[in-house]
Amino acid sequence: MPEEEKNNLTPTYTAEDIAVLEGLEPVRKRPGMYIGGTGVEGLHHLLWEVLDNAIDEALAGYANNITLTLEDNNTASVFDDGRGIPVDVHKQTGKTALETVLTTLHAGGKFGGAGYKVSGGLHGVGVSVVNALSIMMRAEIFRDGKMHVQEYSRGEAKGPVEQTQDTEKHGTKITFQPDKEIFKDIEFDWKTIVSRCRQQAYLTKGVRLTIVDNRKQFVDHPREYHFYFEGGIATYVRYLNLNRKPLHRPIYIQKEQGNYQLEVAIGYSEDFNEHVFTFANNINTPDGGTHLSGFRAALTRALNDYAKKYDLLKTIPAGISGDDTREGLTAVVSVKLSEPQFEGQTKSKLGNPEIKGFVETTLGTQLGAYLEEHPKDARRIIEKSVLSAKARLAARAARETVIRKGALDGMTLPGKLADCSSRNPAESELYIVEGDSAGGSAKQGRERKFQAILPLRGKILNVERARLDRMLSNEEIKTLIVAIGVGIGDEINMKKLRYHRIIIMTDADVDGSHIRTLLLTFFFRHFRVLIEEGHIYIAQPPLYLVQKGKRKQYAYTEEDRADIVEEYSEGKPGEKISIQRYKGLGEMNPGQLWETTMNPENRVLLKVTIEDAQAADEIFTTLMGDEVPPRKRFIQTQAKNVRNLDI
Repeated sequence: MPEEEKNNLTPTYTAEDIAVLEGLEPVRKRPGMYIGGTGVEGLHHLLWEVLDNAIDEALAGYANNITLTLEDNNTASVFDDGRGIPVDVHKQTGKTALETVLTTLHAGGKFGGAGYKVSGGLHGVGVSVVNALSIMMRAEIFRDGKMHVQEYSRGEAKGPVEQTQDTEKHGTKITFQPDKEIFKDIEFDWKTIVSRCRQQAYLTKGVRLTIVDNRKQFVDHPREYHFYFEGGIATYVRYLNLNRKPLHRPIYIQKEQGNYQLEVAIGYSEDFNEHVFTFANNINTPDGGTHLSGFRAALTRALNDYAKKYDLLKTIPAGISGDDTREGLTAVVSVKLSEPQFEGQTKSKLGNPEIKGFVETTLGTQLGAYLEEHPKDARRIIEKSVLSAKARLAARAARETVIRKGALDGMTLPGKLADCSSRNPAESELYIVEGDSAGGSAKQGRERKFQAILPLRGKILNVERARLDRMLSNEEIKTLIVAIGVGIGDEINMKKLRYHRIIIMTDADVDGSHIRTLLLTFFFRHFRVLIEEGHIYIAQPPLYLVQKGKRKQYAYTEEDRADIVEEYSEGKPGEKISIQRYKGLGEMNPGQLWETTMNPENRVLLKVTIEDAQAADEIFTTLMGDEVPPRKRFIQTQAKNVRNLDI
């Protein structure tokens, strides 16, 4: 956008546009209230708040370029070529607008005036919170032909705003270093940043977003990525479907009405799963909200209306349901509004009731028109939904059989399940064990009061390539569903969860890794809530038993083994060091299995989490989907990282 056009988009942006609501004191005392926690996610939340402010300048039409840079000493900076934060004196505080914004909670250009029409930052909270939780922050403002600088520490200015030099640049650069007193781990993760910045570039079409890693402790030479997507979220959907077989070109819908803007991109594929990502003012809303409700209602109605009009529902008289229309659906729903109402400080769900009607009406009208204008695409989508409906009806009967079987079996449950005696889910745990041999050892070695054992025979069905009806015909999967107890599909009831820890315990070889991956696919696709609420774990059995005389130690990694061997080599020279490799759980007797892998006092469990739902979705599609080339590329690129392979 030309400079003169930018300057005409709003009459002014001065200290008058900065509103002040309250002070900064609570942030350092309770940082979790403002950034969701002080772990790795909270650390990156600081960076997202600064990035969001730069994105806001782009959304407002003032910035075309954004650069995020990582430096040594865990320092990060974000520069945008927008207007630059005002540096004139604010009447209410008597300080410059810059210092007011960076040192006062709830102060910013997003509360009123002509600062921003829509924004994704924490409405002025974000940048001051970042300041409060940083040992160092430096603001460099380029506007009105001058460069202005001010430095801060833990939320307080170290001196006045200084005018340092003449410049032709315009914009804002914020540099900060997180405080070690607040964050245990202050190392920014490059992959997480790349994923976030790519996503933001898709959502803000036309902006050039550059990320640079200058950290010498991580890379020998600077690494640099550039993102620029003229196609916006339509390109995003193409990217999300990269490893799937698409049924049509992405459908793109856009509308602006008053203070509301809507962008939707839709692309169906031959996949069986739903992949929908929603955003409000460029903020990811993983729990959806009113914009997602409006999207789903419009999609279901538009497809049913078209199918009924052209008599495409002969085999499904009751019509296609919302679930049917979402099979194989990849979509991005992005809304922008001036007064977003988010649930929770981390903004995981949009609550504006009026946005539902706006999305539903807009999408319903424009999608209906698209289907009329593209009859081949329309029929492919309807046929996909009809097949899903038929499978749904078959799955319902199978699901009812599974649930009824679980209820009729009562306390006995599946015959192969060795249940625990406790009926308190909070203290109970279920070990999913590979094979009858390991299952036998686990049953004998367990603590019967709170540990249940479910042995699986062979590899379960790959649910990435199967609909629910086929999945429910698999005996091993039916046994799993009944044992867990919460039901499946839209009937999941977490109050019926029988074990609060569900532990995958497989052999430390290729087959064991494959079975573990199949189980993780099953949980991610059909019981994601179990992962999100922290109920899924992976057991870590030892790889080796190292013995010398009467001394013995278990090694859980190759490094452990080398260290133990080195330690034992310093003992009596006449004694031989014995190393036993455990390739299967069944090679350990019950006592060893309890001692190393099942005893809560000694064992190591890895909790399964979803840090990035999109990345997890992509990896499961790549590894477990029908498309071979993406899996081949993944194996070729990752092969160099494999150090030991047991076949």
